Amino acid sequence: MKRSFWLQAFALLCLFSIGCNPSSPSAGDDQANGVNDKPKVAYVTNGVASFWVIAESGVKQGGEDFDAETQVLMPAEGISDQKRMIEDLITKGIDGIAVSPIDPVNQTELLNQASKYTKLITHDSDAPDSNRLCYIGMDNYLAGRMCGELVKEAMPNGGKLAIFIGRLEQDNAKRRRQGVIDAILGRSEDPSRFDLPDAEIKEGNWHIVGTYTDQFDRAQGKSNAEDALSRHPDLGGMVGLFAYNPPLILEALKQADKLGDVQVIGFDEADETLQGIIDGNVHGTVVQNPYEYGRQSVRVLAGLVRGESLTDLGIPESGFLNIEADQIRSENVETFWAELKKNLGEQ
Repeated sequence: MKRSFWLQAFALLCLFSIGCNPSSPSAGDDQANGVNDKPKVAYVTNGVASFWVIAESGVKQGGEDFDAETQVLMPAEGISDQKRMIEDLITKGIDGIAVSPIDPVNQTELLNQASKYTKLITHDSDAPDSNRLCYIGMDNYLAGRMCGELVKEAMPNGGKLAIFIGRLEQDNAKRRRQGVIDAILGRSEDPSRFDLPDAEIKEGNWHIVGTYTDQFDRAQGKSNAEDALSRHPDLGGMVGLFAYNPPLILEALKQADKLGDVQVIGFDEADETLQGIIDGNVHGTVVQNPYEYGRQSVRVLAGLVRGESLTDLGIPESGFLNIEADQIRSENVETFWAELKKNLGEQ
């Protein structure tokens, strides 16, 4: 991180945000006088996906519920795009940022610098070694294990399985994938365990042929599914762990005339995945609650900006506000989908 950027950011904040100019009223004076006291908060995702469209609806609702000005930013070009967005928000004097870090290890310095100038929290994917104030989301390792249980339901006799995911640099991706593998193989709970993604895993009746990553490239994601089917004609199951992976898997299976022959287990609530459950082409999916990720992020940031403590806002000492995941199968998919459409204003 270049020191010059942060010096410039600090200078701009002094001039325009915190009233270093004696002739200008401070932000505290503005709030005391009831002038422009709406917290300005930003919600930064880790990419562009239908999952984030749902979260955006929650952010908008949160703005109305908690009297805050909100904006949602979705980086389309990876870590460099997300970095630019965060730097730009800081330069403009944003009051609070909720971010889903793409690469928390290599973004720790950026996040720590940002936390000096704004209220910073993480959502969806954590950066536990940074100075973020709290994390809003689910336990991705346990949610991964929930997905693994769906795999075992769909493939009670085991078999060949391929795993598909956007990228493994993200904290949530690593933990989610490991949870799936550990549950399938009947291992004890250990979120620190990490099986190498390019290694085949053979234990008992299971053969995990590999983990395919696509870096949020949809064309590559579909190509990965096609490649797995080509390399392993006897593939018994395919697990898609990011929202767009199951729909791409279904496209590849349809083109290969294998819909129904290979078990599909998903993650998240893309329309194609939910329709696949109804049609019998997807066994089930584990869903998060991105709507509440967005809404709760606004609630917490607005409260922090107004001077409330994490305790006041109901954040546990762990700094982790857990929004539990759920398993969706044929018996509850239509009820779940109806509620989702309601939250999106489609009903």
